[in-house]
Amino acid sequence: MTETEHNYAARVAVTESAADRVHTLIKMEGNPNMMLRIGVSGGGCSGFQYGISLDDKIGDEDRVFEDHGIRLVVDQTSLDLLDGSVVDYVEDLVGASFQIKNPNASSTCGCGSSFSV
Repeated sequence: MTETEHNYAARVAVTESAADRVHTLIKMEGNPNMMLRIGVSGGGCSGFQYGISLDDKIGDEDRVFEDHGIRLVVDQTSLDLLDGSVVDYVEDLVGASFQIKNPNASSTCGCGSSFSV
């Protein structure tokens, strides 16, 4: 199993709002081993797109970070593109969603779900 890196060393972090939402989702799943998986794949209107899901598996290429009491899992390839990112959970009049603030993105699409470097 991959060693967990704590907040002070984390290369990907979450806000308190995002952590609260993840805690709620994990409770709803009924599996306390769930972690927040964040990844990047090719696609979207800007070249890369984010993927966010709950997962209870850790692969050989995964890195695990802990922040605000939740564990985040990021594969090594995605980590190179997400280094220094912060995951937030935002609620507004139109809805609620996880958002990624990525310092490596040179541009993002209008909806914020894809980016380029």
